[in-house]
Amino acid sequence: MAQAALRPTVRGPTFIRLLARLAEVDVAAPGASLPDRLGQWLDWKHALALSSALDACPVVCGGAVTPSDELAAGCARAREVLDSAIRNDPLLAAGTATADEADYAAMRQSCLTHQRAMQATTGRLRGKLRDALAQASTDAARLAEVDAVMEVTLSPREHSLLAKVPTLLERRFESLRSAGQTHWLDTFRRDMQSVLLAELELRFQPVDALLAALCTTQESA
Repeated sequence: MAQAALRPTVRGPTFIRLLARLAEVDVAAPGASLPDRLGQWLDWKHALALSSALDACPVVCGGAVTPSDELAAGCARAREVLDSAIRNDPLLAAGTATADEADYAAMRQSCLTHQRAMQATTGRLRGKLRDALAQASTDAARLAEVDAVMEVTLSPREHSLLAKVPTLLERRFESLRSAGQTHWLDTFRRDMQSVLLAELELRFQPVDALLAALCTTQESA
């Protein structure tokens, strides 16, 4: 008897691996290196802006530099608020609705609400961290400029990809409901919560990187 083909292991961030598992799709290994792929995403205007940010000698802004520990505490508080909102979402709590009453429309709206909150918060934090870096040193100011260009350049693609999450979750919802298992709704709630928490970690990666750079700059000052 032939054995069923094993699905290849999906590598990459937890967020990507979770979506691949829930959507039951194979994710092929990237066929191009990151620089090559980035080159495909940049149009000539963004490429020029990035080149200018890399080559320029930015002027360090005057004013007092916000201590990195203060910004770190603010970032931690913001992440905790978003994390708590996801973990304590009433729609994702067991027993809030029976399987017969389950409606994905409400789940979709909840997902969108969390995504918008994550986007707004991480965007605000990146701006604050860039402002602090711009006041720290010439190298830090250059990093802030590069991050600003990268955010403008890659945000449309990021938004387009993350906008597909509610649809992928809906497919998971319908698949579990069709399977008719006893606790399918609780399974979906756990899946949706896991995906949102993984997206939170993904969205905070640029924030964490900027904060780490700021801490290093201020420690060496």
